[in-house]
Amino acid sequence: MHMIPEARDQIIVHLLRHDFLNEERFAKAFVSGKFRIKKWGKQRLQLELKKRHIGKTIISNALAEINDEDYYNTFEELATKKLATIKDSHPQKKRKKLADYLLYRGWESSLVYDKVFALIP
Repeated sequence: MHMIPEARDQIIVHLLRHDFLNEERFAKAFVSGKFRIKKWGKQRLQLELKKRHIGKTIISNALAEINDEDYYNTFEELATKKLATIKDSHPQKKRKKLADYLLYRGWESSLVYDKVFALIP
């Protein structure tokens, strides 16, 4: 915005006062969208919100909006879907590929490794 600083400050104050700029609303919308559409885990969501300079309390409130049952069901579905696409025959390589995929998506390592060893004995 190529404006004089006073005008810019006035506009920002107006937007904040009338609730057009709201970090909490953004964080909740971001979390719900990325979880539902991209199936990101809480670790990735938290990292992405931190990159956007959102406060810790707002992040924890937004993550609390995710239903635990939906969270685990999504994780189960994602893990089984990905396992079906892995063509490697060696169990160790399969485990690594599945674990790397789920960890990249931001799922907690304890969940990932428990699931990997449950799916690939």
